[in-house]
Amino acid sequence: MYKQLSITRKTSSYWRVTFQNPPINLLDPDTIFEFSTLMDQIEVDPELKIVVFDSADPEYFISHYDLTRAGEKLITPKETELPAWLDFITRLAKASVVSIAEIRGRARGVGSEFALACDMRFASLEKAVFGQFEVGVGFVPGGGGNEMLPRLVGRSRALEIVLSADDYDAAMAERYGWINRSIPDAQLTEFVENLAQRISSFKKETLIEAKTLLSRSGLPEASELLESRTAFISGVMSKYTQEILPKVLERGLNQRSDFELHLGQHLGNVD
Repeated sequence: MYKQLSITRKTSSYWRVTFQNPPINLLDPDTIFEFSTLMDQIEVDPELKIVVFDSADPEYFISHYDLTRAGEKLITPKETELPAWLDFITRLAKASVVSIAEIRGRARGVGSEFALACDMRFASLEKAVFGQFEVGVGFVPGGGGNEMLPRLVGRSRALEIVLSADDYDAAMAERYGWINRSIPDAQLTEFVENLAQRISSFKKETLIEAKTLLSRSGLPEASELLESRTAFISGVMSKYTQEILPKVLERGLNQRSDFELHLGQHLGNVD
């Protein structure tokens, strides 16, 4: 069923979902289709309580969206009211199951936005890197970053993150409130595993009630997400971005390269 996702059913109430899309874990239209299919499974499972998302690539959690495929029509397993990606992150955030992102490597752009849609985020102190790089190539975040970041880190820090288009290490992401904790890499999986197992031992109905009550003031409205998506599409299709995109692709965007590893640094010197 899946080419980019693998599901490990640790128990009937706890799944691990691992993302792998070589060479650098770009998120693309196929990924969104698979995530939407996964949500269909998650939502109907009566025993499932918690899902942990991780990556098979220690250098890239989800690097960013594949901009060479930005113009493709997104297909979903079934008709949705919202655009496919916004539908997925909204369903994930509101799901009856608890979601945790276990982050190693780069989580930029839509990778950061995916992590933000999860209920909790724990990252490798040594290996995790975060960024909303979009402004550096001429457009704005369009997958939930504009809405979810300020709710977590505050307006001023969200402005710094988005307008700088720079990279932030896990220690700084924790200090800003972008993630729950940064944890030494050797201890990360054990920590998340213990937390997930603990949560999965509790009564599902109580977990649902607590998540619902705690989420009352923290989730964006669909209208906010749609406004950002419209601005994102307009920016991606703009003359500036269409001119700069070949330059950054030539320098190593979408490739396993120093440009991708240190994207924030390189975007300050594209021209």
